[in-house]
Amino acid sequence: MNTLKDILYRCSIKRVSGNTGMPISGIIFDSRKAASGIVFVAVRGTQADGHDFIPEVASKGVAAIVCEKLPDALHEEVTYVEVSDSAEALAIMAGNFYGNPSSKLNLVGITGTNGKTTTATLLYKLFLEAGYKTGLISTVRNMVNLTPVPSTHTTPDPVSLNALLDQMVQEGCEFCFMEVSSHAVVQQRVAGLVFKGGVFTNLTHDHLDYHKTFDAYLKAKKTFFDGLPASAFAITNIDDRNGSVMVQNTRAVIKTLAVKKQADFHCRIIENHFDGLQLNINGRDVWCRLVGSFNAYNLLSIYATAVMLGLPQEEALTGLSKLTAVDGRFEYMKSPSGITAIVDYAHTPDALLNVISTINDIRAGSGRLITVVGAGGNRDKTKRPVMAKIAAENSNVTILTSDNPRFENPDDILMDMEAGVSADRRKHVLTISDRKQAIRTAATLAGNGDIILVAGKGHETYQEIAGVKHHFDDREEVAKALEINWGENK
Repeated sequence: MNTLKDILYRCSIKRVSGNTGMPISGIIFDSRKAASGIVFVAVRGTQADGHDFIPEVASKGVAAIVCEKLPDALHEEVTYVEVSDSAEALAIMAGNFYGNPSSKLNLVGITGTNGKTTTATLLYKLFLEAGYKTGLISTVRNMVNLTPVPSTHTTPDPVSLNALLDQMVQEGCEFCFMEVSSHAVVQQRVAGLVFKGGVFTNLTHDHLDYHKTFDAYLKAKKTFFDGLPASAFAITNIDDRNGSVMVQNTRAVIKTLAVKKQADFHCRIIENHFDGLQLNINGRDVWCRLVGSFNAYNLLSIYATAVMLGLPQEEALTGLSKLTAVDGRFEYMKSPSGITAIVDYAHTPDALLNVISTINDIRAGSGRLITVVGAGGNRDKTKRPVMAKIAAENSNVTILTSDNPRFENPDDILMDMEAGVSADRRKHVLTISDRKQAIRTAATLAGNGDIILVAGKGHETYQEIAGVKHHFDDREEVAKALEINWGENK
Protein backbone atom coordinates (compact mmCIF):
# COMPACT_ATOMS: atom_id res chain seq x y z
CA MET A 1 0.00 0.00 0.00
CA ASN A 2 1.16 3.55 -0.76
CA THR A 3 2.45 5.69 2.07
CA LEU A 4 1.70 9.40 2.26
CA LYS A 5 5.36 10.07 1.43
CA ASP A 6 5.03 7.94 -1.73
CA ILE A 7 2.05 9.82 -3.10
CA LEU A 8 3.50 13.25 -2.28
CA TYR A 9 6.43 12.61 -4.66
CA ARG A 10 6.97 15.58 -7.01
CA CYS A 11 4.48 17.80 -5.12
CA SER A 12 5.62 21.33 -4.26
CA ILE A 13 5.60 21.05 -0.45
CA LYS A 14 6.04 24.10 1.79
CA ARG A 15 5.86 22.41 5.21
CA VAL A 16 4.68 19.26 6.97
CA SER A 17 3.19 18.75 10.41
CA GLY A 18 3.11 15.07 11.40
CA ASN A 19 4.17 11.70 10.04
CA THR A 20 4.28 11.01 6.28
CA GLY A 21 5.11 7.32 6.65
CA MET A 22 1.58 6.08 7.31
CA PRO A 23 -0.25 3.97 4.67
CA ILE A 24 -2.93 5.72 2.60
CA SER A 25 -5.96 3.83 1.31
CA GLY A 26 -7.43 6.59 -0.84
CA ILE A 27 -7.45 10.23 -1.93
CA ILE A 28 -10.50 12.50 -1.74
CA PHE A 29 -11.33 16.15 -2.32
CA ASP A 30 -15.02 15.80 -1.36
CA SER A 31 -15.36 16.22 2.43
CA ARG A 32 -18.47 14.01 2.47
CA LYS A 33 -16.29 10.98 1.67
CA ALA A 34 -13.96 11.46 4.64
CA ALA A 35 -12.94 8.28 6.48
CA SER A 36 -9.96 6.80 8.32
CA GLY A 37 -6.87 6.00 6.25
CA ILE A 38 -7.82 8.61 3.63
CA VAL A 39 -5.96 11.77 2.62
CA PHE A 40 -8.17 14.82 2.04
CA VAL A 41 -6.96 17.48 -0.40
CA ALA A 42 -8.50 20.91 0.17
CA VAL A 43 -9.08 22.36 -3.29
CA ARG A 44 -10.42 25.85 -3.96
CA GLY A 45 -13.29 25.22 -6.41
CA THR A 46 -15.72 27.45 -8.28
CA GLN A 47 -18.59 26.61 -5.91
CA ALA A 48 -16.81 25.92 -2.60
CA ASP A 49 -13.41 26.07 -0.93
CA GLY A 50 -12.18 22.76 0.46
CA HIS A 51 -10.28 24.62 3.18
CA ASP A 52 -13.61 25.46 4.83
CA PHE A 53 -14.16 21.74 5.49
CA ILE A 54 -10.79 20.95 7.08
CA PRO A 55 -12.10 20.89 10.71
CA GLU A 56 -14.95 18.58 9.64
CA VAL A 57 -12.75 16.03 7.85
CA ALA A 58 -10.17 16.11 10.65
CA SER A 59 -12.87 15.14 13.13
CA LYS A 60 -13.83 12.19 10.91
CA GLY A 61 -10.42 10.60 11.34
CA VAL A 62 -8.71 11.15 8.00
CA ALA A 63 -5.03 10.21 8.02
CA ALA A 64 -3.80 13.42 6.40
CA ILE A 65 -4.91 16.76 5.02
CA VAL A 66 -3.19 18.53 2.14
CA CYS A 67 -3.92 22.25 1.84
CA GLU A 68 -2.53 25.62 0.80
CA LYS A 69 -2.87 27.14 4.26
CA LEU A 70 -2.62 25.22 7.54
CA PRO A 71 -5.51 25.80 9.95
CA ASP A 72 -4.87 27.48 13.29
CA ALA A 73 -5.92 24.39 15.24
CA LEU A 74 -4.25 21.07 14.32
CA HIS A 75 -5.46 17.60 15.34
CA GLU A 76 -2.62 15.57 16.84
CA GLU A 77 -3.71 12.39 15.02
CA VAL A 78 -3.76 14.05 11.59
CA THR A 79 -0.78 14.86 9.36
CA TYR A 80 -1.00 18.24 7.66
CA VAL A 81 0.86 19.05 4.45
CA GLU A 82 1.00 22.62 3.13
CA VAL A 83 1.54 22.89 -0.62
CA SER A 84 1.82 25.72 -3.13
CA ASP A 85 -1.19 24.62 -5.23
CA SER A 86 -3.56 22.01 -3.84
CA ALA A 87 -5.30 21.43 -7.20
CA GLU A 88 -1.96 20.59 -8.79
CA ALA A 89 -1.00 18.48 -5.77
CA LEU A 90 -4.26 16.52 -6.05
CA ALA A 91 -3.51 15.60 -9.67
CA ILE A 92 0.11 14.61 -8.97
CA MET A 93 -0.89 12.62 -5.88
CA ALA A 94 -3.63 10.81 -7.83
CA GLY A 95 -1.07 9.84 -10.47
CA ASN A 96 1.35 8.55 -7.84
CA PHE A 97 -1.42 6.66 -6.01
CA TYR A 98 -2.31 4.72 -9.17
CA GLY A 99 1.30 4.16 -10.25
CA ASN A 100 1.32 6.95 -12.86
CA PRO A 101 -0.66 4.97 -15.46
CA SER A 102 -0.36 7.69 -18.13
CA SER A 103 3.35 6.87 -18.45
CA LYS A 104 2.42 3.30 -19.41
CA LEU A 105 0.12 4.36 -22.28
CA ASN A 106 0.46 6.27 -25.53
CA LEU A 107 -1.77 9.07 -24.24
CA VAL A 108 -2.86 11.73 -26.75
CA GLY A 109 -4.75 14.85 -25.68
CA ILE A 110 -7.07 16.64 -28.11
CA THR A 111 -7.98 20.24 -27.33
CA GLY A 112 -9.74 23.11 -29.10
CA THR A 113 -13.24 24.55 -29.25
CA ASN A 114 -14.80 22.27 -31.86
CA GLY A 115 -13.93 18.80 -33.11
CA LYS A 116 -12.50 17.33 -29.88
CA THR A 117 -15.11 14.62 -29.45
CA THR A 118 -15.13 13.57 -33.10
CA THR A 119 -11.33 13.46 -33.31
CA ALA A 120 -10.84 11.55 -30.05
CA THR A 121 -13.68 9.10 -30.68
CA LEU A 122 -12.69 8.30 -34.25
CA LEU A 123 -9.03 7.86 -33.30
CA TYR A 124 -10.24 5.36 -30.70
CA LYS A 125 -12.27 3.53 -33.35
CA LEU A 126 -9.44 3.61 -35.89
CA PHE A 127 -6.92 2.06 -33.49
CA LEU A 128 -9.44 -0.55 -32.33
CA GLU A 129 -10.00 -1.48 -35.96
CA ALA A 130 -6.23 -1.70 -36.42
CA GLY A 131 -6.14 -4.36 -33.70
CA TYR A 132 -4.93 -2.39 -30.68
CA LYS A 133 -6.48 -2.33 -27.24
CA THR A 134 -7.42 1.32 -26.85
CA GLY A 135 -9.00 3.71 -24.35
CA LEU A 136 -11.20 6.78 -24.84
CA ILE A 137 -11.99 9.71 -22.55
CA SER A 138 -14.61 11.99 -24.11
CA THR A 139 -17.69 14.14 -23.63
CA VAL A 140 -19.96 11.41 -24.98
CA ARG A 141 -18.48 8.30 -23.36
CA ASN A 142 -15.37 6.80 -21.80
CA MET A 143 -14.16 3.41 -22.97
CA VAL A 144 -11.69 0.95 -21.46
CA ASN A 145 -11.05 -0.98 -24.66
CA LEU A 146 -14.55 -2.40 -25.33
CA THR A 147 -16.04 -1.64 -21.90
CA PRO A 148 -18.05 1.59 -21.57
CA VAL A 149 -17.61 3.78 -18.48
CA PRO A 150 -20.09 6.61 -17.74
CA SER A 151 -18.92 10.12 -18.71
CA THR A 152 -19.92 13.10 -16.58
CA HIS A 153 -17.33 15.69 -17.66
CA THR A 154 -15.33 16.28 -20.84
CA THR A 155 -12.22 15.71 -18.70
CA PRO A 156 -12.81 13.87 -15.37
CA ASP A 157 -11.44 15.00 -12.00
CA PRO A 158 -7.81 13.90 -11.36
CA VAL A 159 -8.65 10.97 -9.08
CA SER A 160 -11.31 9.54 -11.43
CA LEU A 161 -9.06 10.24 -14.41
CA ASN A 162 -6.05 8.36 -13.03
CA ALA A 163 -8.28 5.51 -11.85
CA LEU A 164 -9.67 5.27 -15.39
CA LEU A 165 -6.20 5.32 -16.95
CA ASP A 166 -5.14 2.60 -14.49
CA GLN A 167 -8.09 0.47 -15.62
CA MET A 168 -6.84 0.86 -19.18
CA VAL A 169 -3.34 -0.24 -18.21
CA GLN A 170 -4.72 -3.26 -16.34
CA GLU A 171 -6.81 -4.14 -19.41
CA GLY A 172 -3.68 -4.05 -21.59
CA CYS A 173 -4.49 -0.90 -23.55
CA GLU A 174 -1.60 0.56 -25.54
CA PHE A 175 -3.26 3.82 -26.59
CA CYS A 176 -5.67 6.33 -25.07
CA PHE A 177 -7.28 9.31 -26.79
CA MET A 178 -8.55 12.00 -24.48
CA GLU A 179 -10.41 15.28 -24.81
CA VAL A 180 -8.66 17.99 -22.83
CA SER A 181 -10.98 20.87 -21.95
CA SER A 182 -9.82 24.38 -21.10
CA HIS A 183 -11.49 24.01 -17.68
CA ALA A 184 -9.42 20.90 -17.03
CA VAL A 185 -6.18 22.69 -17.81
CA VAL A 186 -6.95 25.69 -15.59
CA GLN A 187 -8.18 23.43 -12.78
CA GLN A 188 -5.00 21.30 -13.01
CA ARG A 189 -6.95 18.09 -13.73
CA VAL A 190 -4.29 16.92 -16.20
CA ALA A 191 -1.28 17.99 -14.12
CA GLY A 192 1.33 15.25 -13.85
CA LEU A 193 0.01 13.23 -16.79
CA VAL A 194 2.55 12.03 -19.34
CA PHE A 195 1.30 12.76 -22.86
CA LYS A 196 2.67 11.15 -26.00
CA GLY A 197 1.08 13.86 -28.11
CA GLY A 198 -1.29 16.80 -28.28
CA VAL A 199 -3.66 17.94 -31.04
CA PHE A 200 -5.07 21.46 -31.52
CA THR A 201 -8.28 21.58 -33.58
CA ASN A 202 -9.34 25.26 -33.57
CA LEU A 203 -10.23 28.12 -31.25
CA THR A 204 -13.48 30.06 -31.45
CA HIS A 205 -15.94 31.82 -29.15
CA ASP A 206 -16.88 29.62 -26.15
CA HIS A 207 -16.69 29.33 -22.35
CA LEU A 208 -16.26 33.07 -21.78
CA ASP A 209 -18.64 32.70 -18.82
CA TYR A 210 -15.77 30.83 -17.12
CA HIS A 211 -12.61 32.33 -18.64
CA LYS A 212 -14.07 35.89 -18.89
CA THR A 213 -11.85 36.89 -21.86
CA PHE A 214 -10.89 35.21 -25.12
CA ASP A 215 -7.23 35.75 -24.27
CA ALA A 216 -7.62 33.80 -21.02
CA TYR A 217 -9.40 31.02 -22.94
CA LEU A 218 -6.54 30.93 -25.47
CA LYS A 219 -3.92 30.82 -22.71
CA ALA A 220 -5.71 27.89 -21.06
CA LYS A 221 -5.46 25.87 -24.27
CA LYS A 222 -1.86 26.98 -24.87
CA THR A 223 -0.83 25.91 -21.35
CA PHE A 224 -1.54 22.31 -22.35
CA PHE A 225 1.01 22.50 -25.19
CA ASP A 226 3.49 24.42 -23.05
CA GLY A 227 3.56 21.42 -20.71
CA LEU A 228 4.21 18.72 -23.33
CA PRO A 229 7.61 17.00 -22.98
CA ALA A 230 10.30 16.94 -25.69
CA SER A 231 9.45 13.26 -26.31
CA ALA A 232 5.90 14.17 -27.39
CA PHE A 233 4.45 15.55 -30.63
CA ALA A 234 2.24 18.61 -31.04
CA ILE A 235 -0.08 18.68 -34.06
CA THR A 236 -1.62 22.08 -34.77
CA ASN A 237 -4.13 23.41 -37.29
CA ILE A 238 -2.39 26.39 -38.89
CA ASP A 239 -5.49 27.38 -40.87
CA ASP A 240 -6.73 28.61 -37.50
CA ARG A 241 -5.22 32.03 -36.72
CA ASN A 242 -4.20 30.75 -33.27
CA GLY A 243 -2.68 27.51 -34.51
CA SER A 244 0.90 28.76 -34.50
CA VAL A 245 0.45 30.55 -31.17
CA MET A 246 -0.52 27.29 -29.49
CA VAL A 247 2.89 25.71 -30.07
CA GLN A 248 5.14 28.77 -29.63
CA ASN A 249 6.65 27.55 -26.36
CA THR A 250 6.21 23.81 -26.57
CA ARG A 251 9.16 21.45 -26.24
CA ALA A 252 7.30 18.82 -28.28
CA VAL A 253 7.99 17.98 -31.94
CA ILE A 254 5.72 20.33 -33.92
CA LYS A 255 3.72 19.09 -36.90
CA THR A 256 1.30 21.29 -38.84
CA LEU A 257 -1.91 20.48 -40.67
CA ALA A 258 -4.03 22.59 -43.02
CA VAL A 259 -6.59 22.54 -45.79
CA LYS A 260 -5.95 26.07 -47.08
CA LYS A 261 -2.16 26.27 -46.63
CA GLN A 262 0.87 24.10 -47.19
CA ALA A 263 1.61 22.01 -44.10
CA ASP A 264 3.21 18.77 -42.93
CA PHE A 265 -0.22 17.18 -43.29
CA HIS A 266 -2.27 18.76 -46.08
CA CYS A 267 -5.75 17.92 -47.27
CA ARG A 268 -7.68 18.97 -50.38
CA ILE A 269 -11.45 18.50 -50.63
CA ILE A 270 -12.31 16.97 -54.01
CA GLU A 271 -16.01 16.20 -53.45
CA ASN A 272 -18.42 17.02 -50.64
CA HIS A 273 -21.83 15.28 -50.58
CA PHE A 274 -24.32 14.06 -47.99
CA ASP A 275 -22.87 10.62 -48.70
CA GLY A 276 -19.38 11.71 -47.66
CA LEU A 277 -16.14 13.44 -48.59
CA GLN A 278 -13.54 12.63 -51.18
CA LEU A 279 -10.22 13.95 -49.94
CA ASN A 280 -6.66 14.10 -51.16
CA ILE A 281 -4.36 13.79 -48.14
CA ASN A 282 -0.65 14.36 -48.83
CA GLY A 283 -1.15 13.29 -52.43
CA ARG A 284 -3.32 10.23 -51.77
CA ASP A 285 -7.06 10.03 -52.47
CA VAL A 286 -9.47 8.64 -49.90
CA TRP A 287 -13.28 8.50 -49.72
CA CYS A 288 -14.65 9.11 -46.22
CA ARG A 289 -18.18 8.68 -44.91
CA LEU A 290 -18.15 11.84 -42.81
CA VAL A 291 -19.73 15.01 -44.24
CA GLY A 292 -18.61 18.63 -44.42
CA SER A 293 -15.46 20.72 -44.69
CA PHE A 294 -15.17 20.90 -40.89
CA ASN A 295 -14.87 17.10 -40.89
CA ALA A 296 -12.02 17.35 -43.39
CA TYR A 297 -10.05 18.98 -40.57
CA ASN A 298 -11.13 16.29 -38.11
CA LEU A 299 -10.13 13.52 -40.52
CA LEU A 300 -6.80 15.19 -41.23
CA SER A 301 -6.12 15.46 -37.48
CA ILE A 302 -6.93 11.77 -37.10
CA TYR A 303 -4.63 10.80 -39.98
CA ALA A 304 -1.77 12.97 -38.71
CA THR A 305 -2.07 11.56 -35.19
CA ALA A 306 -2.18 7.97 -36.43
CA VAL A 307 0.94 8.48 -38.53
CA MET A 308 2.79 10.19 -35.66
CA LEU A 309 1.91 7.20 -33.46
CA GLY A 310 3.52 4.86 -36.00
CA LEU A 311 0.56 3.57 -37.99
CA PRO A 312 1.57 3.00 -41.66
CA GLN A 313 0.11 5.63 -44.00
CA GLU A 314 -1.86 3.14 -46.10
CA GLU A 315 -3.35 1.55 -43.00
CA ALA A 316 -4.28 4.99 -41.64
CA LEU A 317 -6.01 5.96 -44.91
CA THR A 318 -7.89 2.65 -45.04
CA GLY A 319 -8.99 3.23 -41.46
CA LEU A 320 -10.26 6.72 -42.33
CA SER A 321 -12.44 5.33 -45.11
CA LYS A 322 -14.27 3.06 -42.66
CA LEU A 323 -15.10 5.66 -40.02
CA THR A 324 -18.69 6.81 -39.46
CA ALA A 325 -20.14 9.83 -37.65
CA VAL A 326 -19.95 10.13 -33.88
CA ASP A 327 -23.29 10.21 -31.99
CA GLY A 328 -24.93 13.60 -32.38
CA ARG A 329 -22.35 14.94 -34.84
CA PHE A 330 -24.01 15.59 -38.21
CA GLU A 331 -26.23 12.53 -37.88
CA TYR A 332 -28.84 12.59 -40.60
CA MET A 333 -31.77 10.65 -41.99
CA LYS A 334 -34.31 11.03 -44.75
CA SER A 335 -38.07 10.61 -44.47
CA PRO A 336 -40.21 8.84 -47.11
CA SER A 337 -41.64 12.26 -48.00
CA GLY A 338 -38.18 13.50 -49.01
CA ILE A 339 -37.32 15.59 -45.94
CA THR A 340 -33.72 15.35 -44.70
CA ALA A 341 -33.18 15.78 -40.95
CA ILE A 342 -29.79 16.51 -39.38
CA VAL A 343 -28.99 16.50 -35.66
CA ASP A 344 -25.75 18.14 -34.59
CA TYR A 345 -24.12 19.12 -31.30
CA ALA A 346 -23.18 22.58 -32.64
CA HIS A 347 -23.50 24.86 -29.61
CA THR A 348 -20.98 27.58 -30.46
CA PRO A 349 -21.24 30.26 -33.17
CA ASP A 350 -18.39 28.78 -35.22
CA ALA A 351 -19.71 25.21 -35.00
CA LEU A 352 -23.20 26.33 -36.00
CA LEU A 353 -21.85 28.31 -38.96
CA ASN A 354 -19.74 25.33 -40.05
CA VAL A 355 -22.73 22.98 -40.02
CA ILE A 356 -25.08 25.39 -41.78
CA SER A 357 -22.42 26.28 -44.37
CA THR A 358 -21.83 22.59 -45.06
CA ILE A 359 -25.56 22.02 -45.58
CA ASN A 360 -25.84 25.05 -47.86
CA ASP A 361 -22.81 23.93 -49.87
CA ILE A 362 -24.32 20.51 -50.45
CA ARG A 363 -28.05 21.10 -50.83
CA ALA A 364 -29.38 21.46 -54.34
CA GLY A 365 -32.56 22.62 -56.03
CA SER A 366 -35.27 24.61 -54.33
CA GLY A 367 -35.15 22.82 -50.99
CA ARG A 368 -35.19 25.07 -47.92
CA LEU A 369 -33.12 24.89 -44.74
CA ILE A 370 -35.15 25.05 -41.52
CA THR A 371 -32.88 25.46 -38.48
CA VAL A 372 -33.98 24.75 -34.91
CA VAL A 373 -31.50 26.15 -32.40
CA GLY A 374 -31.26 27.32 -28.79
CA ALA A 375 -28.63 28.30 -26.25
CA GLY A 376 -27.82 26.88 -22.83
CA GLY A 377 -28.64 28.63 -19.57
CA ASN A 378 -26.03 29.72 -16.99
CA ARG A 379 -23.38 29.78 -19.69
CA ASP A 380 -21.72 32.42 -21.88
CA LYS A 381 -24.52 34.89 -22.71
CA THR A 382 -22.57 36.78 -25.36
CA LYS A 383 -22.81 33.96 -27.88
CA ARG A 384 -26.64 33.84 -27.78
CA PRO A 385 -27.39 36.73 -30.19
CA VAL A 386 -24.46 35.68 -32.39
CA MET A 387 -25.85 32.17 -32.82
CA ALA A 388 -29.34 33.48 -33.59
CA LYS A 389 -27.88 35.89 -36.16
CA ILE A 390 -25.93 33.08 -37.86
CA ALA A 391 -28.99 30.84 -38.02
CA ALA A 392 -31.33 33.59 -39.24
CA GLU A 393 -29.01 34.88 -41.96
CA ASN A 394 -28.06 31.48 -43.34
CA SER A 395 -31.38 29.55 -43.09
CA ASN A 396 -34.67 29.98 -44.91
CA VAL A 397 -36.58 29.54 -41.66
CA THR A 398 -35.19 29.66 -38.13
CA ILE A 399 -36.93 28.43 -34.99
CA LEU A 400 -35.38 29.67 -31.76
CA THR A 401 -36.08 27.33 -28.87
CA SER A 402 -34.95 26.14 -25.45
CA ASP A 403 -31.73 24.12 -25.07
CA ASN A 404 -30.69 23.27 -21.49
CA PRO A 405 -32.05 26.31 -19.62
CA ARG A 406 -30.59 24.99 -16.36
CA PHE A 407 -31.48 27.60 -13.71
CA GLU A 408 -32.39 30.40 -16.12
CA ASN A 409 -35.80 31.35 -17.42
CA PRO A 410 -35.97 29.98 -21.01
CA ASP A 411 -37.81 33.10 -22.17
CA ASP A 412 -34.94 35.30 -20.96
CA ILE A 413 -32.47 33.20 -22.96
CA LEU A 414 -34.65 33.48 -26.06
CA MET A 415 -34.87 37.27 -25.65
CA ASP A 416 -31.06 37.38 -25.66
CA MET A 417 -31.05 35.34 -28.87
CA GLU A 418 -33.74 37.41 -30.58
CA ALA A 419 -31.60 40.52 -30.08
CA GLY A 420 -29.21 39.15 -32.70
CA VAL A 421 -31.84 38.86 -35.46
CA SER A 422 -31.87 41.77 -37.90
CA ALA A 423 -35.15 43.52 -38.76
CA ASP A 424 -35.21 42.16 -42.31
CA ARG A 425 -34.92 38.53 -41.09
CA ARG A 426 -37.47 38.67 -38.26
CA LYS A 427 -40.36 37.53 -40.45
CA HIS A 428 -38.40 34.31 -41.14
CA VAL A 429 -37.82 33.57 -37.45
CA LEU A 430 -40.17 31.82 -35.01
CA THR A 431 -39.67 31.61 -31.26
CA ILE A 432 -41.06 28.47 -29.61
CA SER A 433 -39.81 27.84 -26.08
CA ASP A 434 -40.91 24.19 -25.91
CA ARG A 435 -38.17 22.24 -27.75
CA LYS A 436 -40.43 19.32 -28.64
CA GLN A 437 -42.99 21.68 -30.14
CA ALA A 438 -40.27 23.54 -32.01
CA ILE A 439 -39.10 20.31 -33.65
CA ARG A 440 -42.68 19.33 -34.52
CA THR A 441 -43.28 22.75 -36.04
CA ALA A 442 -40.16 22.37 -38.20
CA ALA A 443 -41.46 19.00 -39.41
CA THR A 444 -44.85 20.52 -40.20
CA LEU A 445 -43.29 23.36 -42.19
CA ALA A 446 -40.94 21.10 -44.14
CA GLY A 447 -41.75 19.56 -47.50
CA ASN A 448 -40.11 17.40 -50.14
CA GLY A 449 -36.46 18.44 -50.63
CA ASP A 450 -36.28 20.53 -47.45
CA ILE A 451 -33.65 20.06 -44.76
CA ILE A 452 -34.26 20.35 -41.01
CA LEU A 453 -31.25 21.05 -38.82
CA VAL A 454 -31.70 20.57 -35.08
CA ALA A 455 -28.62 22.00 -33.40
CA GLY A 456 -27.20 22.32 -29.92
CA LYS A 457 -27.74 19.07 -28.03
CA GLY A 458 -26.58 16.33 -30.39
CA HIS A 459 -25.84 13.17 -28.41
CA GLU A 460 -27.43 14.42 -25.17
CA THR A 461 -30.43 12.39 -24.06
CA TYR A 462 -31.72 14.88 -21.51
CA GLN A 463 -32.89 18.45 -21.08
CA GLU A 464 -31.75 20.16 -17.89
CA ILE A 465 -34.43 22.40 -16.37
CA ALA A 466 -34.14 23.98 -12.92
CA GLY A 467 -31.44 21.50 -11.92
CA VAL A 468 -33.39 18.41 -13.03
CA LYS A 469 -32.46 16.35 -16.08
CA HIS A 470 -35.54 15.21 -18.01
CA HIS A 471 -35.26 12.61 -20.77
CA PHE A 472 -35.07 14.35 -24.13
CA ASP A 473 -33.35 13.16 -27.27
CA ASP A 474 -33.41 15.36 -30.39
CA ARG A 475 -33.04 12.28 -32.58
CA GLU A 476 -36.08 10.61 -31.03
CA GLU A 477 -38.17 13.76 -31.32
CA VAL A 478 -37.21 14.33 -34.96
CA ALA A 479 -38.04 10.71 -35.81
CA LYS A 480 -41.44 10.99 -34.10
CA ALA A 481 -42.21 14.27 -35.82
CA LEU A 482 -41.35 12.84 -39.25
CA GLU A 483 -42.90 9.42 -38.44
CA ILE A 484 -39.77 7.47 -39.31
CA ASN A 485 -37.36 5.12 -37.55
CA TRP A 486 -34.13 6.97 -36.82
CA GLY A 487 -31.94 3.87 -36.53
CA GLU A 488 -33.08 2.39 -39.84
CA ASN A 489 -33.07 5.59 -41.87
CA LYS A 490 -29.97 7.51 -40.80
